[in-house]
Amino acid sequence: MSNTTEPQVEKSKKRKRKRTKPTDAAAESAVPLLATNAPDAPEPPVTKKLQEKSKKRRKTSHESEDEGESETEKPPKDMNTLEPETVEEKPSDDEDGVDGEDAEPDLEETINDKTAIGTMETTSRETTDLPTDVAPSLPGTDTTPQNFSELNLSEKTTKAIQEMGFTSMTEIQRRGIPPLLAGRDVLGAAKTGSGKTLAFLIPAVEMLHALRFKPRNGTGVIVVSPTRELALQIFGVARDLMKFHTQTFGIVIGGANRSAEAEKLSKGVNLLIATPGRLLDHLQNTKGFVYKNVKALVIDEADRILEVGFEDEMRQIVKILPDRDSRQTMLFSATQTTKVEDLARISLRPGPLYINVDHKSEASTVSGLEQGYVIVPPETRFLLLFSFLKRNLKKKIIVFMSSCNCVKYHCELLNYIDLPVLELHGNLKQQKRTNTFFEFINASHGTLICTDVAARGLDIPSVDWIVQFDPPDDPRDYIHRVGRTARGSNAKGRSLMFLQPNEVGFLSQLKEARVPVVEFDFPTKKLVNIQSQLEKLIGQNYYLNKSAKDGYRSYLQAYASHSLRSVFDVNKLDLVKVAKSFGFASPPRVDIQLGASMRDKKQNTGRRSYGSQPKQKNGFRRK
Repeated sequence: MSNTTEPQVEKSKKRKRKRTKPTDAAAESAVPLLATNAPDAPEPPVTKKLQEKSKKRRKTSHESEDEGESETEKPPKDMNTLEPETVEEKPSDDEDGVDGEDAEPDLEETINDKTAIGTMETTSRETTDLPTDVAPSLPGTDTTPQNFSELNLSEKTTKAIQEMGFTSMTEIQRRGIPPLLAGRDVLGAAKTGSGKTLAFLIPAVEMLHALRFKPRNGTGVIVVSPTRELALQIFGVARDLMKFHTQTFGIVIGGANRSAEAEKLSKGVNLLIATPGRLLDHLQNTKGFVYKNVKALVIDEADRILEVGFEDEMRQIVKILPDRDSRQTMLFSATQTTKVEDLARISLRPGPLYINVDHKSEASTVSGLEQGYVIVPPETRFLLLFSFLKRNLKKKIIVFMSSCNCVKYHCELLNYIDLPVLELHGNLKQQKRTNTFFEFINASHGTLICTDVAARGLDIPSVDWIVQFDPPDDPRDYIHRVGRTARGSNAKGRSLMFLQPNEVGFLSQLKEARVPVVEFDFPTKKLVNIQSQLEKLIGQNYYLNKSAKDGYRSYLQAYASHSLRSVFDVNKLDLVKVAKSFGFASPPRVDIQLGASMRDKKQNTGRRSYGSQPKQKNGFRRK
């Protein structure tokens, strides 16, 4: 706080902290939006440097000591910030809960059910600026370390990494963590699945630990993620990494309970993971959200953030946060576009360290990934998918489709005919998306059918197959889709892409992008031919018929809006055969005209919008 008068300071420092024992209801409602891992641990003492300054000021102070209370310092008149108080607390067996949760179900309650998380103390406090003369003492290294044990990390972080099961580092971690620990700004480019989440979280956590952040100091690190699911994943890694630290951490994303987020932000979230739209909302409108002490900004998947229409939001966020000269910035992007360069220019300090771990590789995908395609006529596409899933019931499979309605129809159909699958797309409510996400992560086998909302950054363990039922928009999307398997060092996985005879031109696009694919052969005699039963079912079941019509229309709309129209030409489709794959004996009458907003989007960017959606001003949302 700045310009605080002496009586106010004395009053605030004499105020006794109140600790309340939570009720059972409050304890149950505690959610990981804010979490401290050791709420009863005594606060660490101030540094020797601060103690010496404190002694000098006490010598010049003539304020008498109140009865039963220790001497109170009078702040120098020329100081604009207060040093954090150090309050020694007696250990207690009670944990403080967070009361006053809204009746509306909160997103984090679901996460809390999955993992046991500590909760933060709810003592009354005043926000305090961090001392400007305290900086993390994080030595650099002359040689590139290979293992986490060589990084001279804090004992708490080292213990957490060991419990997470990591010993050696990936290339992006070896090259990125040491300069980040030394305070450098970094612009990083790495393949999906390269381990960059730990590459930016470890330096962020170490910074908070070195600066002795407390809830009253507000937010010290902000991580911006393009999608809700990726934000949830980063939150999970942060939770494990901060298991033994006392700093608080939390998440704010679209679709979650905003009032609950605002309440917890006002109590202090030291490390905050957020999607751009919700973060900007809180920065502009949430009273008590202390962000003036932000010391590090992480922008993950920057190209993806800009692709889905958050360019304006990111510019406003960078403008609102403390100046780039007073904070460290870490920007990661799989591709270096003009927009990414513009964002880097306004967010990074001059002379950032550029780390590219992809340039040495001849292939754009990881070596442990076996990639193939199959040429399939349009009328047998669903039969091949059905046969493939039936033969791999004990495998963990992700199937990508081009639109929300396509995913919805195929999930309804497959579940109806007793082939259980999960669905994930942008039209689902956030609570449903979160439940599905965690259910599939924890499953040993099963099938997830989704749009590209799940194609970027998500770390879903032990995925055996990636099936691209509908081709991607371009080679970059292909790379990110197949990146959901064979993640990490020495990991293995396989991918299969369906191509119609008129789509083989896409293979040359993949070759130019250094993506090695081979043709797989699936004998037609092994297909489970249920075409007649399928057509009968769609003809008799009203709800499946309506869903099939919506899926058919959306498939044609997505095809017509494809960025590679020289390869994916909607006019070359045989609509009778395409309709058969949706269970129709003859093509239904549907309107596939593109809306004006979709045409504008295509003309401006040549790309589609997936996943986390921007404010609907210039973009569009595919049905």
